[in-house]
Amino acid sequence: MTHSRALTPAEMKEFGAELDALKQRELADVGEVDARYIRRIVKAVRYSEVLGRAFLYGAIVFPPLWLLGALVLGISKILENMELGHNVMHGQYDWMNDPQLSGKNYEWDIAGTSDDWRKTHNYEHHTYTNIKGKDSDVGYGLLRLFPEQRWRPFYLLQPLWAALLALLFQWGVAIQDLELGKVASGRKSKEELKKGLKPLSKKVKRQLLRDYLFYPLLAGPFFLTVFTGNLVANLIRNLWTYMIIFCGHFTANAQVFPVSVLENETRGQWYLRQMRGSSNLRGGKLFHILSGNLSHQIEHHLFPTVPARRYAALSVEVKALCEKYGQHYNVGSLARQFSQVLYRILRHSLPSSASAMKPLSTEASTA
Repeated sequence: MTHSRALTPAEMKEFGAELDALKQRELADVGEVDARYIRRIVKAVRYSEVLGRAFLYGAIVFPPLWLLGALVLGISKILENMELGHNVMHGQYDWMNDPQLSGKNYEWDIAGTSDDWRKTHNYEHHTYTNIKGKDSDVGYGLLRLFPEQRWRPFYLLQPLWAALLALLFQWGVAIQDLELGKVASGRKSKEELKKGLKPLSKKVKRQLLRDYLFYPLLAGPFFLTVFTGNLVANLIRNLWTYMIIFCGHFTANAQVFPVSVLENETRGQWYLRQMRGSSNLRGGKLFHILSGNLSHQIEHHLFPTVPARRYAALSVEVKALCEKYGQHYNVGSLARQFSQVLYRILRHSLPSSASAMKPLSTEASTA
């Protein structure tokens, strides 16, 4: 359990002002270097997809190429989802006025629609980060990850639900905005469900036809070679994104908050909530790129519209600010952070007493 000291109202105001200044400085500095970077990422996604699919077709005459093809295609999908799609949809490159890099119009290579993601992630998750009852990312409506969540017998099989979510992560994201739990309880009408299903079914149909019919059919009698390669590539992407996202939100020191924190929440308190609800990962440059720089989840939650390539440098200054104001900066290796996530999944599948959720004006503790 890690503690962060309480901030006085004056310190909270200064804390918020310093982070605002960092954000404005970075946004004022965006330019050609950032543009060149994201254009290189676009090319990397495009060429790696072509290469991965070429390897899968090459496996028809040289079977060992199948594994390489599935791996390269999986990496391409990871890169497209995390460093390209996710960051573009946050509006990080809207200043370029490039229609292909428009945060409002970008459509990514995943089962869920970008419009649903912009609602559940960009708005709901980033506005209400880790607020119980407001942020559906807290357990994704399926898992109990904090003792503050009410326990039900359903959670006894939570390790199984978590494993299935990891394997099918793009589908979990796809149906998130349907809020099936609310439909089952009568809090959401079937008419509303049908309205949400229409654009989703169109996107799902396109994704399934693309990966599991169109490209495999091009292989003729070797349909299954390409079909299974695409299946494994999607599985690689699902497992990786699940691991990175869960490590960014559900480690031992991640905190959950009551709805009451929204009452008269100041800018400094909003920043502090983002920081206490997020976790970072240590790694090299390639690791950060493949994580979409969500290995710098703290900086992403503080500055979601700042180009993610800048988070590594910003993390040094953010960590220094944490030391200055006596706040815990949650960072660790992938192995360490993910082991904590797994512990949460196992521990909170069993009954436990709910911890009192403390407002940000008091000393924070985590369970």
